[in-house]
Amino acid sequence: MRNKGCGYGMAVTASHNPASYNGIKVFTEGGRDAAAEITDSLQQEINAVTDADVRSIPTHEVRTHRLVTVQTSMNWYIDAILDQLDVDTIRHQHLRIVLDPMFGVSQTCLQTILMTARCDMEVIHSRHDALFGGRMPSPQMETLHELRRAVLEQGADIGMATDGDADRLGIFDDRGNYLSANQLMVLLYEYLMTGKGWSGDVVRNLATTHLLDRVAAAHGQQCHEVPVGFKHISAKMTETGAVIGGESSGGLTVRGHIAGKDGVYAGSLLVEMLAHSGRKLSELWDEVVERYGRLEMVETAWKFTPARRAELMATLFDRRELPGFDVEVEHTSYLDGVKVFLADGGWLVARFSGTEPVLRIFAERETEEQARATVDRMVEFLGLVD
Repeated sequence: MRNKGCGYGMAVTASHNPASYNGIKVFTEGGRDAAAEITDSLQQEINAVTDADVRSIPTHEVRTHRLVTVQTSMNWYIDAILDQLDVDTIRHQHLRIVLDPMFGVSQTCLQTILMTARCDMEVIHSRHDALFGGRMPSPQMETLHELRRAVLEQGADIGMATDGDADRLGIFDDRGNYLSANQLMVLLYEYLMTGKGWSGDVVRNLATTHLLDRVAAAHGQQCHEVPVGFKHISAKMTETGAVIGGESSGGLTVRGHIAGKDGVYAGSLLVEMLAHSGRKLSELWDEVVERYGRLEMVETAWKFTPARRAELMATLFDRRELPGFDVEVEHTSYLDGVKVFLADGGWLVARFSGTEPVLRIFAERETEEQARATVDRMVEFLGLVD
């Protein structure tokens, strides 16, 4: 969009969901996720369309009359990432990387970028498959057992996976430990501030780790909280000039790159971070924990019937009823769903997903046991069952 000077762009994608979830993702100037007022306006227009309004013409007529120009932007994209990377530093580290594109679209770009930087690459699940090998193309620990095994068997420095459309990232370190999106955000923010000498705030959605707040405070910066949805992250980054923005579901972007989440760029930047440090990824995370402490997040998702949804809505948002917790509640926010801020720095979020028919409940505390107990209190209070 930037190279062609386009005002709008669209992508057809189901992201990390099955093909039946395919939808149209709208971008505005600079490649930024469209703001709510634009998508809401488009939705109103679409809702008014009837079957009789939809017209089509054969593909060959489209090409004959030049109504559509077919063009690939892959070279522009790869070059833009290479221009931002410290390729020389990566070249001298001879890093060994295992990549799992999860039968999606990231292989060509990531392999080209990292092999240009002289990384030793091994790729699994490389063929394109619209059914993603019969599994969900979501780069979570439970879907990446083969990647973990390959990392350990080959003694790789890092294992990297992307979702179907390559905007989300999953990582295994050299010990075979899965690093969540929360951990990756913290690592990259710390690297940009200390390793590259950048300065600026960070943006996260309300269901993303507050460890970012600690990193920001240590550098004299601010962490901005926004509703779920990357368009909110993009907008706040533009407003504040933040260094990095992202979400616990796996998407992030960095100042100076496109204003939307990009797993290919995020993965490439992680490799640069490794090369720059000259250390193991596991050691870098241990150092973060020593410096900023540890926070653990637990997330659950609960399906419901339409009638049950109405009951949950009434409890949470009409009557605003909540359970008791093991520590004092500092305050409560209804910015997006409900978020309970606890006096010890922990928090809980309950919100209805915007992409799936589920109620998501998150909690973050000092230990996983505390986080799970906090989620369980809300689950029991709402009468949710497996």
